[in-house]
Amino acid sequence: MAFRIITWNINSVRARLELATRLIKTYRPDVLCLQETKVMDSAFPAAPFKKLGMHTIALHGQKNHHGVATLSKIKLADSEKRNWCGVGDARHIAVPLETGAGRIDLHNFYVPAGGDIPDPQENPKFAHKLKFLDEMIDWSATLDSPSIMVGDLNVAPLPADVWSHKQLLKVVSHTPDETQRMTKLQDAHGWVDVMRHVKPEPERLYSWWSYRQRLAGVRSRPPAGSCLGQPITARCHCGHDRSRRRSGLGEAVRPRPRAGGFRVLAIVMTISDPRHLWFFAIKKQMCR
Repeated sequence: MAFRIITWNINSVRARLELATRLIKTYRPDVLCLQETKVMDSAFPAAPFKKLGMHTIALHGQKNHHGVATLSKIKLADSEKRNWCGVGDARHIAVPLETGAGRIDLHNFYVPAGGDIPDPQENPKFAHKLKFLDEMIDWSATLDSPSIMVGDLNVAPLPADVWSHKQLLKVVSHTPDETQRMTKLQDAHGWVDVMRHVKPEPERLYSWWSYRQRLAGVRSRPPAGSCLGQPITARCHCGHDRSRRRSGLGEAVRPRPRAGGFRVLAIVMTISDPRHLWFFAIKKQMCR
């Protein structure tokens, strides 16, 4: 049994509802994971998604900020919400997927961005991000069931994940404090980065482009997983093709100038044999 997962930082589900529905029509996922939904659960626009077959929806939202949502054609049991760092932010939701080859736990994350100053003493947002990653490391070490982790992890740990490793060492998302934690997170349970398994270094992979630095690319990479000695049976891409550009779903590929902000791509992962899956973690990235 094959199934397809799409993960995307949508940056307001209500503002980009039309793009989200077109994404589903184009790539027909079994599961869609969204981050930064920016809406309370009671106001989430569920009807258009259910009309497209995403009948099961697990939400962890809050007004105007953060928020994650997992929408599925596969039946979901009860969802789990974790209060990371004890601050009450809606940054994680977990659901069990019954795939026909057993249960797989799907974790959908939105890690704090961390602000602009890479000093935890001067910047509470950066301190919060580091604490969040530390908690994820401890959490990862306790996992004992087949799992997939997707989301916006807001860290680009490899030199090939950014347009200039040297110039970004003191820029939030690529500082040693963050990249070292990401490595520890990956090692905590042997996560395999699916995208880097498909497209290993030194090939560059970018997932968003900043308008402040035109065409400056960064790949915020997650950890991933191992496969019990079996080959990883996942096929990934992010719609960097002509049909995606024609449909308007690939606007992040060549960003238009705009004051502030950035464009983010979605990633599509098709798992051809979930029996071989042990631990995967992926994030939206660009893979040709």
